[in-house]
Amino acid sequence: MTVHPHPSLQPYAEAWTHSIEAISELVLPLTEGEWNRATPCPGWSVRDVVSHIIGIETEMLGDPRPIHTLPRDLRHVVDEFTRYMEVQVDVRRHHTAPEMTSELEYTVIRRSRQLRNEKRDPATLVRGPLGDQITLELATRLRAFDVWIHEQDLRTALGVPGNWDSPGAYVARDILLAGLPKVVAKLAGAPARSTVVIDVHGPVEFLRTVRVDADGQGSIDSTPSLGPAVTLAMDWETYVRLAAGRVRPHAVADRVKVEGDQALAEAILAHFAVTP
Repeated sequence: MTVHPHPSLQPYAEAWTHSIEAISELVLPLTEGEWNRATPCPGWSVRDVVSHIIGIETEMLGDPRPIHTLPRDLRHVVDEFTRYMEVQVDVRRHHTAPEMTSELEYTVIRRSRQLRNEKRDPATLVRGPLGDQITLELATRLRAFDVWIHEQDLRTALGVPGNWDSPGAYVARDILLAGLPKVVAKLAGAPARSTVVIDVHGPVEFLRTVRVDADGQGSIDSTPSLGPAVTLAMDWETYVRLAAGRVRPHAVADRVKVEGDQALAEAILAHFAVTP
């Protein structure tokens, strides 16, 4: 399936296409029982993750949101954001495997056509999550990120690893790294004029330095720091799972190498998750 939208949307559309097609292939042969497997996404099964993807993509198509009252006993629904996201999920909780795969297939066809025929300026404001207004470019970028992260949730649940270096992985890298200055400077309270180095190896490799200026503001670049307060080294899969809130730091402590200020390192890792 080839998608050719506006040039600045194209890399995100291609990453989205790669991941959504991988998801379709993953779930097509599943038995009813496999749809109920737990994923690393809190409270969500394989069916729930696919329901979420279908729901958000239909909203991008402009379909009305379902009118649905959530049960009161969903422990992972804790705020307005999770409540909003849960409606599209809960409304499909009793759908059968054929209903799920056919709705996913139909939604992918419609969304691929929409992206292929996209003529709007990337700066056009469109409806984002929670009904806020965001640019078409950011919306397309966020969809590429979201489906790649959820593809990995499904792969973990089903025991089918892969695509750690697919186009969506690089979209995810940039979005997750953009959240790091806030994590280091604000949430972990790194001292003014300090630096923190993140060194990631594996299918996607990078070294980034977060710099905290005299006013306590954080920024990030790819220039090495000579005397960082903390260096955190880990593999790409661990970085993604921590930054996407899929694992707690203590669960992957053996996969994270810490050098420097231990207390600051622990504070950074405690606030590492940058996705809701």
